[in-house]
Amino acid sequence: MRQLLTYVRPYARGLLAGALLVFAGGLGALAQPMVARYFLEALATGRSVTGWLVLLGGLLLGAAAASAVGMYLIARTAENVVFSARHRLVARLLRLRLSAVDGAKPGDLLARVTADTTQLRAAATINLVDLAVGAFQVIGIIAMMAYLDPLLLAVVVLVLTSIIGSGYALMPRIRRASLQAQEAIGAVAASMERALGAFRTIKANGAEERETAAVLESAGLARRRGLSAARWMSIAGISTSLVVQVSFLVVLGVGGARVANGSLEIAALIAFLLYLFYLTGPVSQVVRGVAGLQVGSAALRRITEVDTMPRENTDAGTLPASLPDTGIAVSLRNVWMRYRDDGPAQLAGVSVDLPERGLTAVVGPSGAGKTTILALLERFYDPTAGQIRVGGVDVRDWPLARLRDLIGYVEQDAPVLAGTLRDNLVFGAPSAGERDLREVIALTRLEPLVAALPDGLDTPVGHRGGSLSGGERQRIAIARALLRRPRLLLLDEATSQLDAVNESALREVITAAARTTNVVVVAHRLSTVTGADRILVLENGRLRAAGTHSELIAGDDLYRTLATTQLLAEADSMVH
Repeated sequence: MRQLLTYVRPYARGLLAGALLVFAGGLGALAQPMVARYFLEALATGRSVTGWLVLLGGLLLGAAAASAVGMYLIARTAENVVFSARHRLVARLLRLRLSAVDGAKPGDLLARVTADTTQLRAAATINLVDLAVGAFQVIGIIAMMAYLDPLLLAVVVLVLTSIIGSGYALMPRIRRASLQAQEAIGAVAASMERALGAFRTIKANGAEERETAAVLESAGLARRRGLSAARWMSIAGISTSLVVQVSFLVVLGVGGARVANGSLEIAALIAFLLYLFYLTGPVSQVVRGVAGLQVGSAALRRITEVDTMPRENTDAGTLPASLPDTGIAVSLRNVWMRYRDDGPAQLAGVSVDLPERGLTAVVGPSGAGKTTILALLERFYDPTAGQIRVGGVDVRDWPLARLRDLIGYVEQDAPVLAGTLRDNLVFGAPSAGERDLREVIALTRLEPLVAALPDGLDTPVGHRGGSLSGGERQRIAIARALLRRPRLLLLDEATSQLDAVNESALREVITAAARTTNVVVVAHRLSTVTGADRILVLENGRLRAAGTHSELIAGDDLYRTLATTQLLAEADSMVH
């Protein structure tokens, strides 16, 4: 409840106003049976009933108006609460460490932002109000019943005791079933995200039916768990209604007998029965509020789990006293890296110095640890052991946002985001002007693409750049990195999908950038490697050799094998 109230507290004024209006509407409804009693007594004695009719009508309209305005204020507060929860959740999710996201299912995280916050919306507002207003109305109705006839009230108290007992037994089951249902919804989202993320692969392998079956299996589990939660909720609601109706019959029998022997007036019995009839609503409201809070607590548990996931602190750290105006030096000292404590070492005692300027190529077999070096420089992960220094300062002492401002990074799969071409180019440099854009478009040979698009730079490129070729996506990613004017440029197989002409042109751009910038390239193409100022050869996470192309050809068997294989592959591609 304390966690729930943290979401409500900023909007407590609106929620309280809505609750008070709903409560006022409830009080108006609560007064109606008593007014009806006096109306009946006046009618029986021949007195004027006009005043009582006007009062009854006024109470009816006033209660309805107050309840309507109150429910609007509650609904408005609910929207504010869910927006606030989503804002907080999205901000936290996008600050998670990469290791936390690696171990999670994106679809499940997405469900926490959508489905779980929707459940929180009801729990933090409507269910709280239902519980509070319903409880006050129950207390008020009991007080009026005590005024009318204490003996009949004793029957009602027995009824309420049985309701509380049954509700207490049902609530843990509702909470557990609701949590399982929310987790199942997250599994459906994760299954669907997996399928849409590999859409072409699924079609190319004729796996539509299998993937449909897999998603439907998750959906079936969600349906079964949802039905389980609905069943317990229904039992809670039906038991409440049934017990009140049974008590209505008991009170009618006992009260009727007392009217017959003259110990109770007929008008008092009618008013008591009206209150008992009205009791159904507030009691159901209380049960609904408590049950809703159980559902909300299940959603809140999933939302607050994100708070326990490790996050990046982008502002902590101290800037170096001074930095060069161009490139920035990098130093690795006995760096070890394991992605899991029980996993293999991706890097094993790597030590190397990279000067402020120049082109460094990192080569080696698959799984040698090449991409891991780039990930550590971006500080997506921290090394298991050892030290990485950028600009003479340990990367862990840098403000993370400032460190990444200095780096341009082109990932291996060169992701393009949904949006326009312009959006993608300026993604890392939102303040870039038109002149900067034209410059980088020319450097990366994107002019033909811009000219071919119907709206030029303002043309949407589709989800994940689906309307672009692999080479176009790579050139966009390189342009995006260059537009940041980085002091450390990291390229992970950045030209692997380019044709020979475009690859040659971009190689010249990278070489030119290396004259003023520290450029680190993970590469398999020999054309990229031979022009490097230095080449690092990795094998099984260890730095096997370092030198120029000619030095390594003469002195390292693995590099010679890699180079020979690459030469043969290039020669074969030229023949074909």
